Amino acid sequence: NHTVGVAWTPSTSSVIGYNVYRGTVSGGPYATKLTASPVAPTQYTDTSVQSGQTYYYVVTAVNSSEVESVYSGQATATIP
Repeated sequence: NHTVGVAWTPSTSSVIGYNVYRGTVSGGPYATKLTASPVAPTQYTDTSVQSGQTYYYVVTAVNSSEVESVYSGQATATIP
C-alpha cells in the first residue's frame, strides 16, 4: 500500500482550514475532493492512491464565510 503526503505553507489570511483536491491530468480538472470539510493542519495524507498512477494535487484555503480561495500551485506524485 502506498500513501502520498501533501503539505503546504499556511495562508497569511484568516482561514478556518484547507481543502485538498486530486486529479489525474496535469492542470486539472481536480475532480476528487479529498477532504470532507476543511482541515486545520497544513498537511494531508492521501491513502487512496493506486500503483502506476500519477496524481496531481491542489489546495484551497477556506475562510469563515466558507469562501474558498483559488487553487494553489500543483503538486505531483507518481506511484511506483
